[in-house]
Amino acid sequence: MKTTFMGYPRPDGSAGARNYVLVLPVNRSLNFIASYIAKMVNGVKHFETPAEGGRPERDRETIVRTSVGLAANPNVGGILLLAVKPKFGYKNMSPSYFLDEIKKTGKPFRTVVLSDEGGSYKMLGECLRQARELTLEVSKVHRVPCDIGKLTLGVKCGMSDPTSGMVGNPAVGHAYDLLIKAGGTGFFSETTEIIGAEDLVAKRAVNAEVSKQILDAATYWEEKAKSTGEDIRAINPIPANIAAGLTTLEEKSLGAIAKGGTTAIQGVLKYGERPAGKGLYFVDAWMSSLSLPLCFTACGATVVMYQMGGGDMADVYPMMPAINPTVVSPWMYLTGNKFTYKKSPDNIDFDSSPALDGGKSVAEMGEALLDHIIDIASGTMTKMETLNYQEQLEVFMEGPVL
Repeated sequence: MKTTFMGYPRPDGSAGARNYVLVLPVNRSLNFIASYIAKMVNGVKHFETPAEGGRPERDRETIVRTSVGLAANPNVGGILLLAVKPKFGYKNMSPSYFLDEIKKTGKPFRTVVLSDEGGSYKMLGECLRQARELTLEVSKVHRVPCDIGKLTLGVKCGMSDPTSGMVGNPAVGHAYDLLIKAGGTGFFSETTEIIGAEDLVAKRAVNAEVSKQILDAATYWEEKAKSTGEDIRAINPIPANIAAGLTTLEEKSLGAIAKGGTTAIQGVLKYGERPAGKGLYFVDAWMSSLSLPLCFTACGATVVMYQMGGGDMADVYPMMPAINPTVVSPWMYLTGNKFTYKKSPDNIDFDSSPALDGGKSVAEMGEALLDHIIDIASGTMTKMETLNYQEQLEVFMEGPVL
């Protein structure tokens, strides 16, 4: 097993798998300018800030936590912050708050303010100049050998079928165990996907407080689902899961939790919350392919994976559930279903089905997966990274809009 990767060193001691400049608009009205800067300057990514007006305080906190988390992600080498006025909007979404948080990263940054530039046309030109300067500055940071303990991974599972629980998720879980033993960090989530197996997840908590947080999260979302008139145990598995061979929520959940490996769970994080230390964390968040990968990236994941079953996918070259939903982190597709891989080999990065056929063990496939992740972290592109497409992402907010 490889023990180092070629990463970009950051001032806080972390290491990135990529080296982007992030354009971060404080207000939704500046998303237009941010999007054009990302199109015009190489090596630049942008985050489209959700509308903050009229939202409850906790939802504004989630927006801020996500934005600041993206800026702090090790794959970001520099930040271009865009603001309307020096003092504008809600207090916890003021430019000065964002600026204070960005300064803590120690990374190079620039700030461009609409009111200082004399309008959006002039602001666009100034943003272009500043982004180009930042890109040149960031490009001077070169890859160096880094211990794999500096890697942080996020994993989502979906389109589950029996192979997910048999080999796909267990192979990911073994890779997680190896990484965390080496001093790394991992996130797994999808609170609705642990219902039916929440007691098993809670038993792995590092202490009673974390165990209670896991059980409370599962109870909260099950009760919230019931308040809408829906019993999550009746509507989950979804039709695609049932068509692929999963018939009960417990079946689905028992397979889903395998992707988190076997190490102790150190804590429960909010959407986009960064962990206090190393190890394995459970993130209390929504399952959407356009929401959870973004969350993991804001939590600090340098590489994010989607472990899929795919038994009910289209026959030939099907579209993937999401293209590049992480903004700045490599996005990998994995499967334990050999037929899924054969349907779409140009989209799926790793196939763990040899463990199902008996040619390899789950442990061997987990080690091979971690080696592949290390290659990705060292600069090899994922298959989704070859597509230049920006999804409309969904920050997980409970609402309502007031």
